[in-house]
Formats: sequence, C-alpha cells, structure tokens
Amino acid sequence: MRFARDLFLDVGYGGTTMDAVAARCGVSKRTLYQLFPAKTDLFRVMVADHRRSMLALPRPPGEDLPLLEALAAIFRLDIDEIDNRDRLAFVRLVLADSDRFSEIGELIEQEGAEPARRLLEDWLSAQQAKGRLRALPVDVLARMLMDMIFSALVKRFPGDRLLTVEERAQHARLCLEVFLGGAVSKAG
Repeated sequence: MRFARDLFLDVGYGGTTMDAVAARCGVSKRTLYQLFPAKTDLFRVMVADHRRSMLALPRPPGEDLPLLEALAAIFRLDIDEIDNRDRLAFVRLVLADSDRFSEIGELIEQEGAEPARRLLEDWLSAQQAKGRLRALPVDVLARMLMDMIFSALVKRFPGDRLLTVEERAQHARLCLEVFLGGAVSKAG
C-alpha cells in the first residue's frame, strides 16, 4: 500500500494508473485488479488509512486523560516531522486534484471526513455523559473542533506559509483551550 500511496503523491490522482501501481508494487496487474477492481477502490483504502493519521480514534478503553490532553492525543499533536510531512502531502494531493476529479471529494467525505466526525461525535458524547462537557450538539462540536485544528494544516492564501510542526501544535493547543473554555461543564 505504501508504494501505491507514494505513487499517488508523486504523480497525483490523475497521473496514477493501475499499470503503474502494479509495477511499483511488484505485483501483476491481474493480482492488483483482484484486490482493487478500480483506481477509486485503491484510493478509498488510502483515504481510510489517512483518516487514522489525522485522528487517533477510537481511544483506548478506560482512558482517563484530562480533556486537553485527550484532545491533543486525538488530533495527534505530538506527530513527528516525517509523519507530518506525509500527512500534509496527502492533504495537498486531495486539495490539488479534488476539483478535477469529483470522485476524490466523494471518497474523502465517505471514507475520511464523515467517519472521522462520527468517531469524534461518539467521543464527545461519552465525555458529555461523564459530565465533562456541556450538553451542546455533538455534531456541531465535532465539526467546530475539526475545522479549528485542521485549518492549521494548510495554507489558505497565496503567501501564507505552512506552520512548522511545533507552531501547528501550539496553535492547535490554543484552539483546544479556547474550545474547552466554552464547552467544558462547570462540574468538569
């Protein structure tokens, strides 16, 4: 899978062919097509794998971290430079090619964003049930959190510079503190 991912990152979604994936992976085209009948099927698996690089959910059973530390772990704020570079490369691929290939946006929503939001909603709901967070709509809270944290990953305007791993983690922690300032229950 790593070879296929690297190929997508090297030449983009449009430039990646199943022939090239088979060659890079060292398997026959027949074997590749048995595993992944179409390029979209292969990309779907990559999106699901990428989702795990963005959010560390579900959390281990019985974990009882302070909310700030739990959210920092969920959003993988401790990610190292190499993993961060890989994660950003995939985000850039999606941003660059999703306008030209509508299936990318659909796959990101089906296999990435929507399942990630549901997992985060479940975690937030569990925190509300424990009395740690106010009873606010978890779908809104999850979207808000994801928007705040992931916005630090990409440049939004020409001339914006990409934040370093340390700057991103610092920015994200501040976002989490601000979020918790409004969402934490008075008892929590």
